[in-house]
Amino acid sequence: MLKEYDIDNLKPRKNPYSKELKKQVTIKLSPNVIDYFKKQAGEVGIPYQTLINLYLTDCVKEKRKLIMQWN
Repeated sequence: MLKEYDIDNLKPRKNPYSKELKKQVTIKLSPNVIDYFKKQAGEVGIPYQTLINLYLTDCVKEKRKLIMQWN
C-alpha cells in the first residue's frame, strides 16, 4: 500500500447502495410475533430482523394492502 495518496487524482463516485441503507427505528412487537420470526429465521439460517425486513420489503415491492376485519 502506498504511504501517500494523491487525493486530487481520485475520482469519487456515489455509493450505488446508498438508497438501500437501512434506518434504525424502534418498533413495539408482541412477543409471539418475535418468537414466530425467530423460529422462521432459525430454520432458514438468517437473523430474525433480516427476515422481518425481507418480509416487509416484499410487501412494499408487491404493494400488498392490509385487510382489517374485526369480528
